Amino acid sequence: MKTRIKWNDGMSFLAESGSGHAVLMDGPPEAGGRNLGPRPMEMLLMGTGGCAAFDVVLILKKSRQDINDCVVEIEAERAPQDPKVFTRIHFHFILTGKKLNPQQVERAIVLSAEKYCSASIMLGKTAQLTHDFEIVES
Repeated sequence: MKTRIKWNDGMSFLAESGSGHAVLMDGPPEAGGRNLGPRPMEMLLMGTGGCAAFDVVLILKKSRQDINDCVVEIEAERAPQDPKVFTRIHFHFILTGKKLNPQQVERAIVLSAEKYCSASIMLGKTAQLTHDFEIVES
């Protein structure tokens, strides 16, 4: 896996993925940024949420669950001193489908957290990870 980060101006950076996609990241105005894109640490958290959501949807589909929407809301806390690593991350999954089995949903989330989601497993080295979920009938 490769990526390329190029400094634009101020404190904005263009990240280009090996698969050909680009994302602009920027810093806050008080650090010289213009608030044109997410902060790098926000990108890390968003990527972790995407990784977890991908796993959960894939596992539920393979379990023949009739899922049609997945939203992950994440709240995180960071250390007050440098390096300001994540110290606590809570994942709240909102899953919509027809007659989703709560045990299958819980199993999918645990499998993602403990076995498949490389991003959350890596962040779990510095942060306490927790999760919960709600099921919405469609």
